[in-house]
Amino acid sequence: MAEYRIITDSTTDLAPEMIRELGVQVAPLCYVMDGSTYHNIPGGGEMSDQAFYQKLREGTMPTTTQINSEEFVALFTPVLEAGEDILYIAFSSGLSGTCQSAHLAARELKDRFPERRVEVFDSLCASMGEGLLVYHAATRKNQGATMDEVLAWLKENVLHLCHWFTVDDLNHLKRGGRVSTATALVGTMLGIKPVLHVDDEGHLIPVSKVRGRKQSLDALVKKMEETAIDPKDQVVFLSHGDCLEDAQYVAKQVKEKLGVKEVKINFIGPVIGAHSGPGTVALFFLGSTR
Repeated sequence: MAEYRIITDSTTDLAPEMIRELGVQVAPLCYVMDGSTYHNIPGGGEMSDQAFYQKLREGTMPTTTQINSEEFVALFTPVLEAGEDILYIAFSSGLSGTCQSAHLAARELKDRFPERRVEVFDSLCASMGEGLLVYHAATRKNQGATMDEVLAWLKENVLHLCHWFTVDDLNHLKRGGRVSTATALVGTMLGIKPVLHVDDEGHLIPVSKVRGRKQSLDALVKKMEETAIDPKDQVVFLSHGDCLEDAQYVAKQVKEKLGVKEVKINFIGPVIGAHSGPGTVALFFLGSTR
């Protein structure tokens, strides 16, 4: 049985210590801010997460870039040359062209390494939702599961990976075309906070609106109450846009109301944060339906 490596994107927003613990390799996406290009490296890298969000609050508007197929070829080639197969768990194709770039690279490398496998799996996930999927896949690999067994688990469970989140500043969603200018203006004036999720096609979809920050955070917990599968036995992930206290509030709620024992919290990295903005809180878990 060939050895294989799990590779994923920095859009998983996993902490560096978890990446090391899981034994996965992370490919960084990039973002452009004030005319400079930065790699979205877990843990901050060239710019700390706090500094990134401070720049957003000051009005800087970053752009983001996907990984192209040439970069994937360069990333995958040394792994294949070392005799390992690759399972690449990709950022949602509904949000980025990165997954398609990985497919193109895999097809090119198949001719050069006919004896090796490069499997590209579309996570249909983002931020620590993608990270939670990678966590489950890597945990199974580390317990001895084959690539085919991990792929089977991913295919069976990917649409049970629930993403529920809210944002504090509607203007970042307006820039990305997720809400209209009028909605952003009126919502900001009235203190309206959207509750959004990632759907079965991996797209970001507004679902409802509530008034006030606390109510929007409580709405995330309510969504988990409605659909979570055996929450007491789950590891739940939470990511935040430089608003740790709000993330800790949600973590406390899911522990008290659903009996969740373990909640992992980390920053939303710059590539996702460029579109969601400061004050975003996102909750990820396994549920009966997205």
